[in-house]
Amino acid sequence: MTKNNSKIICLIPARYGSKGVSQKNIKLIKNKPLIAHAIEKAKKSKVFSKIIVSTDHKKIQKIAEGFGAEVPFLRPKKLAGDNSSMNDVVLHAIKNLENLDYSFEQIFIYDITTFFLESKDIIGMVKLFKKSKPHTVILSYKTHLNPYFNQMEFNTNGFLRISKKFKTNIVSRKSAPTVFQLAGCFLIDKKNFLKYEKLHMPKEIPYVVSQKKGLMIDTEFEFEIASKL
Repeated sequence: MTKNNSKIICLIPARYGSKGVSQKNIKLIKNKPLIAHAIEKAKKSKVFSKIIVSTDHKKIQKIAEGFGAEVPFLRPKKLAGDNSSMNDVVLHAIKNLENLDYSFEQIFIYDITTFFLESKDIIGMVKLFKKSKPHTVILSYKTHLNPYFNQMEFNTNGFLRISKKFKTNIVSRKSAPTVFQLAGCFLIDKKNFLKYEKLHMPKEIPYVVSQKKGLMIDTEFEFEIASKL
């Protein structure tokens, strides 16, 4: 069994509004709010000293606390909009937690839309972080959607072109460079985050999972897929 590590906290961002899936953070799946599943998996991993929810709404606060998370502050509305930066949300959380005398060195940012993530994957990310000592470990999976081969964008003349050039002609997906799809969860070093003030820092490495585990529920269609699976 993995021992609790008091240097790591779990931060679960959970704003009330959502355009892709209405109130998705508290929408029921398997008879529980989506946020409850994340809290329970974080607790089961036994690697966090605290599980903190950053939310702008008392309804989410009540649900989160009911499942064993802490909500020591509410996020301001300016950090809870569709265009709010996660960098700013994390920075706000760090400053508030430090003001409340929480002690931690690393932060696991848990995007609860990664419904199929398991506790053992959380443990795996922590182990990889300890072994490799990067700035960031990112949950990800190898995607078949590839900007070198089958993803396109408009050029300046309004015609489609392959998004990214390579030194040789790519004739199949298998011959294209490996591309990782990010799956929303980050394990970061607090000291370096305060230096760069962004999740994507110079030394970041992937923790690779299956496409199913990396599925993020960002649309009603994806919620339907997750519910059926």
